[in-house]
Amino acid sequence: MERLNRKSAQAAMYPEKIIQFGEGNFLRAFVDWIVWKTNKTTDFNAGVVVVQPIDRGMVDVLNEQDGLYHLNLQGIDKGNPVDSLEMIDVITRGINPYRDFDDYMALAENPEIRFVISNTTEAGIAFDPSCKLEDRPASSYPGKLTQLLYRRFRHFDGDMAKGLLIFPCELIFLNGKELKKCIYQYIELWNLGEEFKTWFEKACGVYCTLVDRIVPGYPKDNINELLERAGFEDKLVVKAEIFHLWVIEAPESVAEEFPADKAGLNVLFVPSEAPYHERKVTLLNGPHTVLSPVGYLSGLDTVKECVEDPLVGKFVRKVMYGELIETLDLPMPELKQFADAVIERFVNPYVKHFVTSIMLNSFPKYRTRDLPGLKTYLERKGELPQGLVLGLAAIITYYKGGKRGDTEIVPADDAAIVKLLKDLWATDDTDKVARGVLGAEFIWGEDLNAIPGLAGMLAEKLALIRNEGMRKAVESVVL
Repeated sequence: MERLNRKSAQAAMYPEKIIQFGEGNFLRAFVDWIVWKTNKTTDFNAGVVVVQPIDRGMVDVLNEQDGLYHLNLQGIDKGNPVDSLEMIDVITRGINPYRDFDDYMALAENPEIRFVISNTTEAGIAFDPSCKLEDRPASSYPGKLTQLLYRRFRHFDGDMAKGLLIFPCELIFLNGKELKKCIYQYIELWNLGEEFKTWFEKACGVYCTLVDRIVPGYPKDNINELLERAGFEDKLVVKAEIFHLWVIEAPESVAEEFPADKAGLNVLFVPSEAPYHERKVTLLNGPHTVLSPVGYLSGLDTVKECVEDPLVGKFVRKVMYGELIETLDLPMPELKQFADAVIERFVNPYVKHFVTSIMLNSFPKYRTRDLPGLKTYLERKGELPQGLVLGLAAIITYYKGGKRGDTEIVPADDAAIVKLLKDLWATDDTDKVARGVLGAEFIWGEDLNAIPGLAGMLAEKLALIRNEGMRKAVESVVL
């Protein structure tokens, strides 16, 4: 079987118009697919150059395949099963700015570049005051982007026609405003001047977005069958559900330049993405974040298994229908309809979504997806939501490491968070663990020990998981 690349496969080559920060499964299964579909059905004609946002990543594998990979979409569409396999050809190349910084900065001088799209996880949009303009590159994503924008401003002498339209896809509410705020901080920190600031404000646009598609990632369970169908050796096959939604808070002029909504896709340009964001993050991503460690430590491996498990399934529904849904302000029938649809997506028979793939950076995810609901529930009900607290206890327990059966548990998160958990668990005191995690302001941006009763309940859940196991802990919440 031939290795997939542009010599072995027929593929289009598009001019580079989009810089994409991130080479992971989600962007390739969502954004790059949308660009591919838009190229096929409109005159968009856009190629994507991928920038690796951290020093370790997959751009080398991407370049070995000349940016090509296959996407397997599975699900039910209007009652009909879908199981498609398409080769996506919009990525032109990948750049590792930590190794090839000059190639990265040269992108700023390409007059055809018009868009920047990113998904650097919830932790990616953050201001790091240690970054310097002369770094090769700046460590943070906003720092790297500011370096690029400043080079572009200088190269084109402040030409207002050479601004960039920026779509952050990180699951942070008002992600565009957060990214814009970070850029302003770098403009001030690096003394880049009022002229550049004015150019950034007037020539560029940073837009809030909401993305929605469940992407299990590499389909290791049936990869051989998919490779046979593809007819190529492909290390970057990615699987996703057929459902997709991209909400972009931007004017019609932006939609005209990025015509994905004209390509028969569920891409919406709206005055405000807030109601879409709150509903989706709370009722889809919120349950995802807590069901994953609870399910994994209960002996389950996929989202579908968790939802269908007689015990863990009750936990999932308690969190969704009994806790998180109570924190939203949209009409209840509408919320229940959306929650029902989420459950259907969770049990999609075609998609095997491994919970371990969801648990990357669990603490930042819990902060943005579940903590607001925990606070609102307490405020409205006068008591803590036990399911959400158990979910946090499960995350903390997962980060203890160790083994599940013969499988090593290796948490993937910021090194400082992993070290904190290791040190706290070394005390073998669940009260100290609970208070230490809740008091870590570098994780939460505040001291969560101030939330009445939270430290005590969290310590109880941690002790119950440690002493009697996760399934017993789940029983204490749902039975």
